[in-house]
Amino acid sequence: MPRAKRARLLAVTLGGAIALATPTPSGAEDTQPAVVPNGTFSSPTVPAGTTWVPGVDGWTGGGVGSAARAAHPQGFQAASLHWGSKAVPLSTRLRGVRTGATVTLTWDDNPDSCPPQGAAKRTYTVSVAGPANTPGAFSTNTPNGSANWYLGRAYSFTAAEDAPQITFASTTTDYLNCGLLITNVAAKQTAPLQTPPRQDPCSGDAASSPSCKDVADNKDQISKCPPSNKDCLASVAGNGKEQHDGIDKETQALDAFNKVPRDQDPNTAVSELCTLPNALTDGVKPGDAVIPPSDWWVC
Repeated sequence: MPRAKRARLLAVTLGGAIALATPTPSGAEDTQPAVVPNGTFSSPTVPAGTTWVPGVDGWTGGGVGSAARAAHPQGFQAASLHWGSKAVPLSTRLRGVRTGATVTLTWDDNPDSCPPQGAAKRTYTVSVAGPANTPGAFSTNTPNGSANWYLGRAYSFTAAEDAPQITFASTTTDYLNCGLLITNVAAKQTAPLQTPPRQDPCSGDAASSPSCKDVADNKDQISKCPPSNKDCLASVAGNGKEQHDGIDKETQALDAFNKVPRDQDPNTAVSELCTLPNALTDGVKPGDAVIPPSDWWVC
């Protein structure tokens, strides 16, 4: 079914996984690569003879299991969503994705060989910022005492920010010392639509309007004037008489303002201002204050 004519269901059952996702924007499928840092969890490399190392380069949280423990069909190492017998979210940012891009995230998951056969499927969510991006809820294949990989989980969203952060978080409540594994995380995107260029207000039918016609005629006349011919340019753009007259009027007004006489004696103004403070300090004797009232102010 063409993507432009469908919307992704809010609940899609994919081989035992329940995925909650947002409606998929219309248009072409996401085909341009979006870089996922350390998507196969090859760094840090788990040394020979070691099963787990803490930390995941390029990600926050969790730790890395060796290729032997992961037992992925392509030989990848894998990241655990549990660490220290508790669920630990695993997050990274898609640095090459801009706001408005549609993104399809894919990965593989595995209940790991640790949970005993017959244990419940391991559950987890995938989330990304944005009110329209409903977190996806997933579950692994049924634990069977060995690796049981599901290849090709998918979750799509529209980036609500540049370099959106994606987060895998376990919702499993039993066998917390047995962390479910993910690997082979990849992403493709469709870049956001570009803002259309600003249109010329005098393009198309508007070109025949009186104002646009005057502008076009002036441009045509100016293009015919040699740059050194002031008379020719003035015949089109005018000689600026109105602007010069306005400047002259402003200059005259400023000159008139500066010529207004200002004869007020400063001492007269001070004496008027001193009436109130003098009334307040007349009863204060020199011995009543460390600094005499006469030194408080000019009064």
